[in-house]
Amino acid sequence: MIRKKFNVVGIGELLWDVLPDSKELGGAPANFTYHANYLGANSTIISAVGDDELGEEILLLLKERNLKYTINIVEYPTGEVSVQLDNGIPNYVIHENVAWDFIKLKKEAISILKKADAICFGTLSQRSKESFKTIQKALNLVPATALKIFDVNFRQSYYSKNIIENSLKYANVLKLNDEELIILSNMFNLPNSQDEACKKLFNQFDLKLLALTIGSKGSVLFNQKEISRYSVPKVVVVDTIGAGDSFTAALVVGMLKGKSLEQIHKDANEHAAKVCMYRGATPTF
Repeated sequence: MIRKKFNVVGIGELLWDVLPDSKELGGAPANFTYHANYLGANSTIISAVGDDELGEEILLLLKERNLKYTINIVEYPTGEVSVQLDNGIPNYVIHENVAWDFIKLKKEAISILKKADAICFGTLSQRSKESFKTIQKALNLVPATALKIFDVNFRQSYYSKNIIENSLKYANVLKLNDEELIILSNMFNLPNSQDEACKKLFNQFDLKLLALTIGSKGSVLFNQKEISRYSVPKVVVVDTIGAGDSFTAALVVGMLKGKSLEQIHKDANEHAAKVCMYRGATPTF
């Protein structure tokens, strides 16, 4: 039996995470795409880089890692994020007016989107008018049956109630962490209980799956029929950069393959834990 190779798209920020002594490929949609590809999907990143050395380095690295992409080269500088680690936990300073604020869809991207089985997007890349419009267009191009994953990823002040509400209207899968749930609870007057707040979001926006990560306390998955809870596997943590994105990628690949909620959760937990054992968001395992 020939297994289908699912078409998965990540759209949004593509950048360098600049650590104190190195730089690593980053950006939540790019991280997601990298891990979905590693897990067997036919993955494509849609983004933009600058006409500069950092942009050239990103394109070379994507080629080296056999990642498909449709990327605009624009007059703005390639994105960078300054990262400071506190016991392996990253703190980010995100710079503005960079290439991924000006994403456009190439013809090739439009063709890929029309065949997508899943698309992942977040709030950060919707901070600019141009990329916001591009992401809305992309979400309207994917098939009605596609998984549309809204990976919240609040960073600094780069989000608004309008962006969140609009994204939730498109999404059928929501991934967020406990801190992000507090912000959504205040915005949408959700119950104080984490479970009840998640259930209300799930029902209000007609989701297929909601994933809540709770740091060292583990994670919870909700679907229409059941709830799955897992604690965090015990591993030697180098850093947690990209752990959430790799978790999301494993969730999506598991859903596309029709796995049970428990198996999806187990696989996602194990893959995210594996990423934490390496440096950066997109390690070579």
